Order: sequence, then structure tokens, then C-alpha cells
Amino acid sequence: MSSFLSFNAAINSKGRQIFLRDIWPTRDEIQAVERTFVIPSMFKEVYKKIEKVNERWNSLVAPSDNLYTWDEKSTYIKSPPFFDGLTMKLPPPESIKEAYVLLNLGDSVTTDHISPAGNIARNSAAARYLTERGLTPREYNSYGSRRGNDAVMARGTFANIRLFNKFLNKQAPQTIYLPTGETFDVFDAAEMYKKSGVPLLVLAGKEYGSGSSRDWAAKGPFLLGIKAVLAESYERIHRSNLVGMGVIPLEYLPGDTAESLGLTGRERYTIIIPEQLTPRMVVDVKLNTGKTFKVRMRFDTDVELTYFHNGGILNYMIRKMSQN
Repeated sequence: MSSFLSFNAAINSKGRQIFLRDIWPTRDEIQAVERTFVIPSMFKEVYKKIEKVNERWNSLVAPSDNLYTWDEKSTYIKSPPFFDGLTMKLPPPESIKEAYVLLNLGDSVTTDHISPAGNIARNSAAARYLTERGLTPREYNSYGSRRGNDAVMARGTFANIRLFNKFLNKQAPQTIYLPTGETFDVFDAAEMYKKSGVPLLVLAGKEYGSGSSRDWAAKGPFLLGIKAVLAESYERIHRSNLVGMGVIPLEYLPGDTAESLGLTGRERYTIIIPEQLTPRMVVDVKLNTGKTFKVRMRFDTDVELTYFHNGGILNYMIRKMSQN
């Protein structure tokens, strides 16, 4: 049987097969129509009136600034902090020191578990943020509609009610704040760590980031202060997205897992990052318990290492554009 697909031709009233080539105009015929009907004067006529024909548009009051004027009261769009602290000079790579584990996850954690999606739940961290700004529950809307507000999206990261966190041994958009043992929403715990100046880590199993590709599944963890993810394996595109946000994808060496290494997630993790890096480099992880083991940094190419040195692809592009 042929491996090629075959398509039936249409049949005209005389029983003859009609193919697309029989009715599709030739390039000469198309150009003849363009020369006759699609002429430069048409475009000139349209664009000559473009600033006058829409009275409602013209009546809008807009600033004349060269830069966008952010509305501090807007709950839909705000200036994101992705470039905070950006310098033109590349900083040297730094080891991640004494990181806490924010989430201890298992296999097949999808981008649906990670990324803010759907309607904003009334009891969520994002809902509290919006309520504090005078909005009622009927005005919360969805994460998709508020994707231009990083404060909402950060609060919706890991807010999926089906997220299974081994710290809690149940499905919940919560985690344990390890210094006190108290349970908080994931965002609130991350904020407490951030105020203490503590870096964060996520432990995961196989196929971390599986499912559809979502940019906020990488942006959200970055905003929470997560510096690295340690997993058994990654979905290809999500691993690349983590690299693009400057989050280090670490992978256990073959045969190693959190269970085989006796990791509970309650340890403090120091990832030794040397100044000279190469793709897929093996580095040391030291725990506050005295245990040491090796993991692979999943920067698979020199280009990905360039992004990492820049703190992510966004910072890389800003530096590159400023040099032109």
C-alpha cells in the first residue's frame, strides 16, 4: 500500500476530472489584475485619510511621550521587573548558595500545573491582590486577560488546585514555609523567602514541564525567585523556556533520583557554578547535611550558555540592541 496520501479530483457535469491546476490563475493573470485594480494610488488614498476617518479614535487623549506612560493604578498592565538591576557589563556566574526548596514535586508536572490559567479563584493570592485594589469578585476576570500584569501572574504561578506537593502529601496550590513549618499559598511563601534574601529551588521528577508550551510557566517561577529546577528529565520546549528566563535546569545523573539520594526537600542546597561553563556540564550540589552529589546543567548549547550569562534572553536582547 502506498505511503502517500491521494486526493480525489472534483468531477464536472461532463464527468471530467477537474484539478486545482485547471482553475488556479497563472502568475501572469494575477499580475494583470494587480496592475489594473491594485494600484499605489489606492493605498495612498486610504492612508491619506487614516488620521481623520475615525472620530472616536481621534478623540482619545494620549500622551506624547516617547516612552510608554505606565498607569500605576492599572490592574491589567504594569511595568514588569524583568530588567530590574540590569547592567551593561556582564556579571560573572554565581553559585546558588543555601537555597530552600519551594516545591517538592513528582513526575509529569505539566505547564498547566505551573502556569497561571483560567479564571482567578476567589480564595487565591491573585484575588487578594485585586481585592486590595478595590475590585469585586465579578471583576477579577481571568489570568489570560491579565497576563500583562506580572503581579497577578506571579500570584497565579503554581496556583493550580491539582498541583501535588510532596511537602503536603496532597493536591493543593500551597507549600510549607520551611523555616517555620507553616503552610502558605505558594506565592506567599516565595515572598517570605524573597524578603529574607534566600534563593529558591524546585525538586521534580520525570518530564517536568510537559504539555503545551507556555511562556508564563517559565516567567512565573522566575518572578517567584526560583533560581533552578532539579528534575529527572524535562519536556524539551519548557527546558528551553527556563533557560530563556535565566532559570537553571539541573538534571540528575543517570540512576539518580531524589529517592535514591535520600532527598526530602527540607535540606538547604548549594549549587557550585564555576566561572568557566561548557554545555551539559556536570556540577556539584552540596547540602547543609554534609551530603554532596553531582547533577548535569542542561545548558545544551553555547547559545543557551550565552543567554544564561546574560541572565536570560530578554537581558541578552537589551544588551545586544544597545550596542547597535
